[in-house]
Parts: sequence; structure tokens; C-alpha cells
Amino acid sequence: MDSNANQQAYDRGHTIFSPDGRLYQVEYAREAVERGSPSVGVVTDDGVVLAARKRVRSPLLEADTVEKIHRVDDHLAIASAGHAADARQLVDVARREAQRHRLRYGEPIDAELLAKRLADHVQEHTQTGGSRPYGVALLVAGVDLDGADGPQLYEVDPSGTPYGWRAVAVGNGGRDVRQFLEDGIAAGESTRGDLEWGTATALEALAATSDEPELTPETVDVWTLETEGSETAASSPITQRTDDELASLLAELELD
Repeated sequence: MDSNANQQAYDRGHTIFSPDGRLYQVEYAREAVERGSPSVGVVTDDGVVLAARKRVRSPLLEADTVEKIHRVDDHLAIASAGHAADARQLVDVARREAQRHRLRYGEPIDAELLAKRLADHVQEHTQTGGSRPYGVALLVAGVDLDGADGPQLYEVDPSGTPYGWRAVAVGNGGRDVRQFLEDGIAAGESTRGDLEWGTATALEALAATSDEPELTPETVDVWTLETEGSETAASSPITQRTDDELASLLAELELD
């Protein structure tokens, strides 16, 4: 049996390892993520910034209906890249987990625990018959309502593995964006800047993808999650930037 036929024999089921130890269906799910419009997360001293490109396929499409970032709880939000329908299902799972944790323990769930529970759910779909892996990667961002542990950012990939990051990107051009972030953020820095710095960094990172059109308020979404102890903390930790604010930021950064 040649190598191509051998691969076809093992990629029909995601519960079967190939002889070289690969799960082809999980790798195909990662390819689905790479085809999705990118999302970026940046951790700052004051909170977390989530930014995402929205793929508006037609001028007749209402840009506000393209959701790339979702509120999960008062202190948690999720950005996605990949299949939008899969993302919606996982966001629903995340919301139920957050509600269940509040009812059971009388306290909000933190981003690390939520990311691990989402990863457990995603991983089940890589070894259970009758289902397929989720074709989406998630960025789970959170801040502690009491400000004890600070801001957190986790990635959950289609294999069901959670990773903690200071800054990360998923989706189309994700490698270029991650390289931009690595070049711009020194690994040993203890001070990471404020939310305005994080917002500018995230937008510049999204603009670093060479094969994507220029950023506009209609094609980009930016949310900030602010720790309670920061000087500029608002009544709600989560804020979505308006179109006017995005237009001003893009003009200031010369990204429009």
C-alpha cells in the first residue's frame, strides 16, 4: 500500500492513530482553524485585550452579526478562529460551565479552570465515535473580580490542549502574527503596559497579516477585560470598543 492510500485508510476515523502516531482528523481540524480569520489576545498589567478580524463577505452583510468575541461571564470572554458554528457551540458549553460553577461553589470560575474544562470537552471529541473534532481554536481571557490572581489568557486548540500565554494569535496568518508579537514583546519583561498599549499591540498584530485587507471599524472587533484594581476600572470589567473609538485608534496608529 502506497503512502497516499495508507493515509486515506487512517484519516476516515479520528479515533484511529496512523502508524506514525498521527490523528489526521485532528490535523484537518487545525487546518480549518488556519482558514479562519485571525484573533489575537494580549495580557497587560491592567487586564486582557481580545481583538479579531471579521470576514465581511458582502457589503450587504450586517457586520454586527459576525461574532468573533463572546461574553461568557461578567469577567470572562472568548475569541475564536475557525468554524463559527463550532465556536458558538463551545461558547454555550463555556457559559454552562461558568453558571454551574457559580451555583455549586458560590464563586465565579477563573479562566484557567474554564479553559481546562473546555479542553476536556474538546478532547472527548477526538476519541469518541460518532462525532468529529471541533474545527475551531479558542482564546479564553479572564480577570479575577477580586483582582487576586490578575489577568489570564489561555488557548484551547482542536486537540483539546490548553496553553497559557502572555500574547498569542490563532487563525489565518497566526504564525506571522505570533512572530510579530514575539518580536515586539520581550520574554523577560515584568511590566507589560496598560490596556491602551495592549489594544495598540493587538491591532498592529492583526495588521501584520500580509494577505488580509486593511483594518476598518467594520472588519475588526476589540474587547478589553479590566482588572478591578486598575486605576481606570469601569463598572463592568468587559468593554467592547465602539466603531468611533476603533476609527480613532486605527487613524492614530495609521492602520486605516
